[in-house]
Amino acid sequence: MRRKILVSVSFIVLHVFASAALVSAQPNMPNGVLWESVGIASRDLFAGPAGYDLPDLKGSALLGRQPGGNNLKFRIREKNGDEWVAKIADESQPEVAAVRLLWGIGYKTEIDCLLPRLNLGRAGSFQNARREARPKNIDRSARWSWSQNPFIGTKELDGLKIMMALFNNWDLKDENNAILVSKDGNQFIVSDVGSSFGKLARTSDSRAGRSVNDPEGYAQSAFIKGTHDGQIDFAYVAGADHLLKGIKVESGRWLADLLLQLSDQQIHDAFRAANYKPDQISIFAKALKARIAALDAATRTTVALR
Repeated sequence: MRRKILVSVSFIVLHVFASAALVSAQPNMPNGVLWESVGIASRDLFAGPAGYDLPDLKGSALLGRQPGGNNLKFRIREKNGDEWVAKIADESQPEVAAVRLLWGIGYKTEIDCLLPRLNLGRAGSFQNARREARPKNIDRSARWSWSQNPFIGTKELDGLKIMMALFNNWDLKDENNAILVSKDGNQFIVSDVGSSFGKLARTSDSRAGRSVNDPEGYAQSAFIKGTHDGQIDFAYVAGADHLLKGIKVESGRWLADLLLQLSDQQIHDAFRAANYKPDQISIFAKALKARIAALDAATRTTVALR
């Protein structure tokens, strides 16, 4: 029997969970929820939906490396049997911030938090590790496609695509999407949003120039070029940039109205939860608010004229 390695977690910040909207399913795709109306102003983007009632992780067991993806991950089991995945990568901090911003306006997300320090014994000690829950009562084996899902043509799906552009998330692969299946229903989520808050590539068929977890690069990036024929033109360049084509101005207006409800404190808290330094938080928050303002300006004028 493989010997278990005890895990000690020096510090823990947060959890995140989310909510959604019912729509009819397409063939071979289960019904589910993507977004739901929530009280945005009352959402704590630092603590997350799990609040501050965090489990004691002392005495947890390291089960081994978690397969899949390009980043170092470990599977860990708590004393009560709950399991979670620790991700050790530059993507950890942006992922935690992005999850909270999605959850803050009502999208379904993973449940995660940022561990500023994680000691895995012989496996090593790491800084800024992302902890992501693997609840026993949830089957997460199913995936959903950006191009075929129950939400095609809805403002909720368009809004989610815009959020990916808002974050500069350049890794919109279908394999990064998951359907969380439980007795309470099916939740459609973007499971991996770590390739965010940096620069996009120079061309859609190249990786050159792109980055993650890059405050200055994110702040200097363009977001919206304008509107035409009732659609938004995004300055989004990535392998899946076709997903940002044809998005209606009305969908952008709907999303802008949600994002404008986030307070400065909530936006700062989302990045503070990811253990960014104060100067980094300031850069990210200012850049994000500028993007929200750009979406507001582009869609407010166009919708008013229609």
